[in-house]
Amino acid sequence: MFWLSPLPAEDLFTLAGPEGRHAATVRRLRPGEPVDVTDGQGRVLECEVVAVRRDEIDCAVRQRADAVAPRPRVVIVQALAKGDRGERAVEMLTEVGVDEIVPWSAGRSVVRWEGERGVRARERWARTATEAAKQSHRLHWPVVGELVGPGELARRVSAATLAVALHEQAELPLVGLVRSQLPGVAARDGAAAEILLVVGPEGGLADAEVAALRHAGAVVARLGPTVLRTSTAGVVAASVVLAELGRWDGPA
Repeated sequence: MFWLSPLPAEDLFTLAGPEGRHAATVRRLRPGEPVDVTDGQGRVLECEVVAVRRDEIDCAVRQRADAVAPRPRVVIVQALAKGDRGERAVEMLTEVGVDEIVPWSAGRSVVRWEGERGVRARERWARTATEAAKQSHRLHWPVVGELVGPGELARRVSAATLAVALHEQAELPLVGLVRSQLPGVAARDGAAAEILLVVGPEGGLADAEVAALRHAGAVVARLGPTVLRTSTAGVVAASVVLAELGRWDGPA
């Protein structure tokens, strides 16, 4: 899968720049091979390679498709994590199909995004999401949001149709929760419905954070009998929710 925006109206076009170079020199595509080109917003051109040069390829459009954005939207608020765990979470969350990933500076997050370091870190998350979207052949690419703190997180929770904070000591299980809430979700916001899942850092959610999330309207739920790393908890939670929504039955 390659990216181009806006997609050309012509049925014969050249894929150049970094994408064309990757197609020609890394993927080593040859005339006659199929290639898909998307704008990351649901539109895709199913093409055939007709010519290859050093840094670009010529593509003939065989079919055009426009996938409807899946609803409700699934948003993961991912606490900052040390090392490459944050980027690993972004990669897997993109692959499973979430619609937005919001970095969150939690109270127990060891890593802090400040100044230029924070800008570069968010750019890495965005690049990771882009590469994962292409690798997994997603037609709707996820948004990597701006870093949020307690105040903005509370606002996102309050605005969501359904918000769930993941906590290993919660009594309510996540499995089945979304399915039971679907009629209310659809009735309240319809096509604009949004399900938001909050994932804590390595040390877990602080008691004050749990209280603040509850106050903002979040349901506190557990994934299962084991405690997962922050880099995998969101992926597992998203998988449960997306399966219950039936989102894995169609295009991403």
